[in-house]
Amino acid sequence: MAYPDKDGCYRNYSVKFFYEESGKNISDYWRKRDYLVVSLGLTVSFIVIFSNLLVIAAIFKNRRFHYPIYYLLGNLAVADLFSGVSYLYLMFHTGPWTIKLTIVQWFVRQGLIDTSLTASVLNLLAVAVERHQTIFNMQLHSSMSIRRVFLIILLIWVVSIGMGLIPNMGWNCLCNLETCSTMAPMYSRSYLIFWAVLNLLTFSIMVAVYMRIFFYVRHKNRQMSQHTSQNRYRETVMNLMKTVSMILGLFVVCWTPGLVVLLLDGLNFDKIVVLTLEKYCLVLAECNSFVNPIVYCFRDSDMRKTFERVLCCLCKRGNNQNGKSEAPFAYTETEHHTVRKKGDNNGTVLIRRDADNNPVASEGFL
Repeated sequence: MAYPDKDGCYRNYSVKFFYEESGKNISDYWRKRDYLVVSLGLTVSFIVIFSNLLVIAAIFKNRRFHYPIYYLLGNLAVADLFSGVSYLYLMFHTGPWTIKLTIVQWFVRQGLIDTSLTASVLNLLAVAVERHQTIFNMQLHSSMSIRRVFLIILLIWVVSIGMGLIPNMGWNCLCNLETCSTMAPMYSRSYLIFWAVLNLLTFSIMVAVYMRIFFYVRHKNRQMSQHTSQNRYRETVMNLMKTVSMILGLFVVCWTPGLVVLLLDGLNFDKIVVLTLEKYCLVLAECNSFVNPIVYCFRDSDMRKTFERVLCCLCKRGNNQNGKSEAPFAYTETEHHTVRKKGDNNGTVLIRRDADNNPVASEGFL
């Protein structure tokens, strides 16, 4: 029988104690399944880290991506990168390693995943608000200042880190074992309910915002269908909306099952069902962190070409350490000779021109 501390809590007990109390058994020796899970998890984590570093490098290097929407998508890539690092940390502290963790190490492990999810959700919410404001003002790019964008990004990370610290700061079951959850044995079931409902509600708000934007864009497209000069603008706006909506849709599809299982656990649903579904939901959620770079490759030719240049630059640097370095990302005149209309600012569509100074339509969604 376990006895609490003087303050009525169980902080001096091991992680294994809480797992046994919650009914989530962990093995103290390595099985074939454990090796398989860790190997697969490490592989996916490295893919996530590399692919999102590629997105960040592309947005940083290509000036055509220096707009608020792309800064927010870049921050989403940073959140996915952080997610990859979190899963990497998890893989080195899971399975039989779990019982060797201290309570603080366990909370760090869970807090990293909570922080990455919160950052991704808030980034997608910021993108939804930015698209709503921009589209309803009949602009391709927001006129929001760079300073304001980076303040939003800073706020996103402050809130995300705060959400990741909440369980460690007191909203846990260390002092009340009866409220411990099954999936996260030191998390209170009430916190899981709060966490799941908050994120599912945010998902619903984002979906509603995008549905409103789509209806508005479709209505405007019908009004502008007779103006051929506006065709390229309408196509670009719609393609950008489709890409961002695809990112949101994949995020919702990958994370909703896990949040529903968390909600069921918080409501004290059958433990066997919860633990069976947990592994599949975790894998699905982890896969979401590397699908965005794939979406960019298929939807945006400019992003894809920038990926190729980044990779080529890395290969040349690796093969020619002692040779003369070529200027990275040396764009040709045909590819990147761009001009802006007189008097326009950040909310203006860029017009691409070829070597003969003739307008050329952009291949990407921007």
